[in-house]
Amino acid sequence: MTEQSASPHAPFFRSFPFGRTTLRNRIVMAPMTRNRSPGGIPGQDVADYYRRRAQGGVGLIVTEGTYIDHPAANGYANVPAFFGEAALAGWARVVEAVHDAGACIVPQLWHVGAIRRPGAEPDRSVPGVGPMTVVDNGVTVVEALDDAEIAEIVASYARAAADARRIGFDGVEIHGAHEYLIDQFLWDTTNRRTDAYGGNIANRTRLASEIVRAVKRATSIDFPVMFRFSQWKIRDYDARIAHSPADLEQILLPLVEAGVDIFHVSTRRYLDPAFPGSPDSLAVWTRRLSGKPVVCVGSVALNKAYAIAQLRGAEDPSAELADLDPVENQLRREEVDLVALGRPLLADPDWPSKVRENRLAEIRAFDRDAMLTSV
Repeated sequence: MTEQSASPHAPFFRSFPFGRTTLRNRIVMAPMTRNRSPGGIPGQDVADYYRRRAQGGVGLIVTEGTYIDHPAANGYANVPAFFGEAALAGWARVVEAVHDAGACIVPQLWHVGAIRRPGAEPDRSVPGVGPMTVVDNGVTVVEALDDAEIAEIVASYARAAADARRIGFDGVEIHGAHEYLIDQFLWDTTNRRTDAYGGNIANRTRLASEIVRAVKRATSIDFPVMFRFSQWKIRDYDARIAHSPADLEQILLPLVEAGVDIFHVSTRRYLDPAFPGSPDSLAVWTRRLSGKPVVCVGSVALNKAYAIAQLRGAEDPSAELADLDPVENQLRREEVDLVALGRPLLADPDWPSKVRENRLAEIRAFDRDAMLTSV
């Protein structure tokens, strides 16, 4: 009997094929912005941070969002870039550290789009960009992208993916969630365009599909492309890009055709029903409709959902370990393929090892100190 099958939590600890390699288990470290990369350069402390989660036993790490080579791609202080010699050298150190500890790793390629405002790093004079122009008090704070500018952004994603492959990453994840650029095009509230990138669902999905296709062409067929999407937004937890399974299918199938290998389905509570009339979650629906493997995420191992108010200090973030039976049952039934954890791995990097050994009582609870950790 193998160590994995001997565990009472065996569904977490089956291997999973991942491009040219194999994940040692089904546990994924979810992407979480840490603001620990001054000047956009991930340093040795960032490598140590990811190494620690790999040593704790995760199978796959999805890095924090790392912004692509475009003047308006970033909107926050001290987040890492994914272009330039220094930043890529820093990421190469991260890759080496994670691989040495036995895990696989992909970067989350990111463009914040209209979330950006003038005054943000690195060039404070640059406004945000997005599907629509936004004017605030007579000042243009977001500029609508034209076709040529969209093509430049697509090309930047492709360059980033090629660089990821070159420096040793095991795949890439495209950030299409949470009201950032790609999601702004997917969502009909932020996309009121009347051209080929707006209007019906097929047109609103066009940018995402073009990015995926360009990334796939810039890498190889055996280099996994993950696509993260969500219904919820930073500023609207009740938002929807898909109001029915039919809507969802219209989003997913063009992305599959473009080359998505795995969908990372971001929810705030992974078991919540996605649509009226069915108990199935968004991840379960995504697997069924796309035919592709899925990562589920969202309060998988904690008894409280994440909220921006917790980060801002307006709400206590403390949470305890939740019952693992429901997600283990989803894995057993092959309704989901991989399970992503964020906050639990901030609180306790050894979460996978402790679960494998059934030492649940030893798992450290999540609290504000864990939320702000840099180690």
